[in-house]
Order: sequence, then C-alpha cells, then structure tokens
Amino acid sequence: MELVLTPRVRFLRALGDEIMHNYGHGRTIVAIDGALQSGKTAFGDDLAAVLTERGHPVFRASLEWFHRSREEQAKFGDDTAERYYNYGFDYSLLRRVLVEPFRMGGSTGFVTKAFDPKRGIQVQPKWLTGPIDATLIIDGRFINRPELRGLWNYSIFLDSEPLAGPEGEADRIYFGEAHPRTQATAIVDNHDPAHPRRVFADSC
Repeated sequence: MELVLTPRVRFLRALGDEIMHNYGHGRTIVAIDGALQSGKTAFGDDLAAVLTERGHPVFRASLEWFHRSREEQAKFGDDTAERYYNYGFDYSLLRRVLVEPFRMGGSTGFVTKAFDPKRGIQVQPKWLTGPIDATLIIDGRFINRPELRGLWNYSIFLDSEPLAGPEGEADRIYFGEAHPRTQATAIVDNHDPAHPRRVFADSC
C-alpha cells in the first residue's frame, strides 16, 4: 500500500533509498539510536513501512524486547543508572537468538522478541525465518555502545540530549563513554517528527 506523501515520508524514502543502494542484497541490520524519548521506535516503524512499501522484506525488533527483568538486574547490585546501563539488557541473548541467526540467512530461525517490557516478564519465543534479502530494523538506547556497534550495517542517531534529572542519567553515561553521535552512519534531527532532517557531523 502506498503511503500518504508527507515531509516525513519523503525524508524516510530518501533515507531508505540510501540504505537499499548500499545494502539492498543479503541480510542487513539497521540500528536506530537515541536518548530516552527521542522517538526511536516510531522512527524505526516508519522506516520499516517505507521499505515495505517498495516490496523489501523487513523485520522489526527493539532492545526493549531484550530487557532483563528487575529480578535479574538486582543480581548486579543496587538500582543505579550505572547498573541499568551495564546490565539492563541481555546482549548475549540478543546476539544468540536474533543477530547471529538472522545473519546466517537460509532457513535458520531467529527471535525478535524475548521479553515483554509492559508485563516485565520473558515471553515464549516465536521463531521466524526470512528470505535471502531482508532487513532487520532494531531500535534502542545504548545501541551503539562499544560491544554492539560492530553488529550493525547502518546506524541512525536521532540527535537529542539526555533528559534532565535521574531519568537521563544512564543516557549521560552512554554518551560520555560511547560518543554515539560520532559512531552513527547518519544523524537525524527528529525534534519535529513531522519534519525530520539530516544533520552532518562536520557542520555542528
């Protein structure tokens, strides 16, 4: 189904053209990065819709779906921003059931969701397969941290600052350690979601 043409759709189509030009064949993983409340999930959903519109197979995932439960996180010490940054997500599980099998292609099954963040519990895994040419779009906080950044073919940073106060503390740790803005393939100003625009690092 053709999407209604808006400035956002026009922008995402151009971004999708760039991604498909460079990574249109084989299995590709695109990561959407940004601070809390920067619009990562909606951006990923809309980018997926644009690629689907052109007939390209797309799968969606979120780091929120690979969260550790509060009980699991408690094993790593007191409830602090440092603990959340270091142990809030199960990156080993992410690699094992999603990234690595998705990369393998063929009939190898992969899981896009292992945790329900609303209920705070693990979910029964649903194993999926896909065609030879397919793109996985995954969004999440801390997604370009040092141990993950090599997993993505293309990464998008939604340019924003961490929230003030305790809610933004984990993002401040991430920004200070990982410098995600400099690691991204593309930087996008998404402050006005209806009119996103590309930002180039050498102009800031």
